[in-house]
Amino acid sequence: MLQTVISGDDSARPPILIAHGLFGSARNWGVIARRLSDQGRRVITVDMRNHGDSPWQDSHSYPDLAHDLAQVIAAHGGQADVLGHSMGGKAAMALALIHPDLVRRLIVADIAPVGYGHTQQHLIDAMRAVDLSATQTRRDADLQLAQSVTAEGVRAFLLQSLDLKTRRWRLNLDVLERFMPAILGWPDLAGHYDGPSLFLSGALSDYVTPAHRPAIKALFPNARFAKIPGAGHWLHADRPREFEAAITAFFNA
Repeated sequence: MLQTVISGDDSARPPILIAHGLFGSARNWGVIARRLSDQGRRVITVDMRNHGDSPWQDSHSYPDLAHDLAQVIAAHGGQADVLGHSMGGKAAMALALIHPDLVRRLIVADIAPVGYGHTQQHLIDAMRAVDLSATQTRRDADLQLAQSVTAEGVRAFLLQSLDLKTRRWRLNLDVLERFMPAILGWPDLAGHYDGPSLFLSGALSDYVTPAHRPAIKALFPNARFAKIPGAGHWLHADRPREFEAAITAFFNA
């Protein structure tokens, strides 16, 4: 079972389940989860397998991730409104296709059901290059990461997965490296999800383009599309209030 954090106590409606992206964790979504719960929804954020405080596994395929999310939903009432970002968005799509009865409404944040040509291997290499035995503070680790990761925001994001007390990354880097092609790709899943779905993208991001719409519509025939102005791939961090408003409007419709 995945490690979960629950905000709010509304049991009258299905909970909102949030699945984070690659190298992330539930803590990345803590503020948004609290604000959504303040609006009267129960919110479940998870550490995906091989991330955060969830168990490390030898596999990291999207059917695996979908099965993990299905277990969480089954333990919390049997149905949820599901929000997934990036890798978590692909996991949420796989969940909706494999277990459509578990998903009442679906939001996919800045990702499409297609394979991508880029890689995140350089970030794995950067984390591995940090000499954790010589790291006393997060600043020490940041200075080492800066040698290969120039973007301060990316370094801050990665450092949220560093456990200074145990001097270890809360990421199964070996398995994530081995499954990088699968994480960047998309499995051949049959069927389609007929429930309401929203593909919400950052206007400054190129992860979801008009060329992806036929693939999305083939699997999610009732998909709607929206963009958040001024937001990139990390739209929930770039424009959190606008992101929250879009989530609330769609899940409460």
